[in-house]
Amino acid sequence: MAVWFTSDTHFGDSRILRIDKRPYRDLAAHDAALIAAWTAVVARDDEVWHLGDFALGPPEARVAEILAALPGVKHLIVGNNDGPGTLRASGWASVAHYAEITVDARRLVLCHYAFRTWNGIGRGALNLHGHAHNRLTPISRQYDVGVDAQGAAPVSLETILASRRRKRAAHKNVEP
Repeated sequence: MAVWFTSDTHFGDSRILRIDKRPYRDLAAHDAALIAAWTAVVARDDEVWHLGDFALGPPEARVAEILAALPGVKHLIVGNNDGPGTLRASGWASVAHYAEITVDARRLVLCHYAFRTWNGIGRGALNLHGHAHNRLTPISRQYDVGVDAQGAAPVSLETILASRRRKRAAHKNVEP
């Protein structure tokens, strides 16, 4: 069983194409691409932590349909755009505003929002969050797991940690 993370899918949210300049011709293509990316990496028994803003706008039946199409044991950390239909959807294994879990012997603090400090920061705990849409300069041990920061598919902790190393390496290779 693998553990995956994502955030800010914004299924059914027409604003997301304009605000975040996502590369899809329309909302139907956006939603279909995110569903396809999810199903390409997540197996039925894998665990997925969605760190908020799952959907905004579609009717409750459509939210349930999207959720049912996505494999994995799905946990929702509530985001500011998750309405009652998303929270009530029967496909969630859990719904909470905050969680602390351990993955690959790493302690993780999960919330939709980025923190300045968090439980266990001094003992190496990492803060995984969404909400920022890759616009927030991260602090040490803090990672944006949202679609705009990590890509359309849910990502593993290993990939999340490697994303920071890739950015540092690219920055070092830039000529002043």
